[in-house]
Amino acid sequence: MSLELFNQLEQKVTDTVEALEMMKLENEELRNENAQLKQEREEWERRLQSVLSKFDGMDDSSAS
Repeated sequence: MSLELFNQLEQKVTDTVEALEMMKLENEELRNENAQLKQEREEWERRLQSVLSKFDGMDDSSAS
């Protein structure tokens, strides 16, 4: 294998490793964002459930 081909291969390997590292970082950021969004959704669901239970309480008291 000529030195030029070896250099090209080495550069492609280096570029690929760098791209993989960037993808790993992006993946970690997306995992963190996903966890935060799940937590926010759970909070909204809890609050919505609280509001709905107040309406249920109003229905029960007006039906008596």
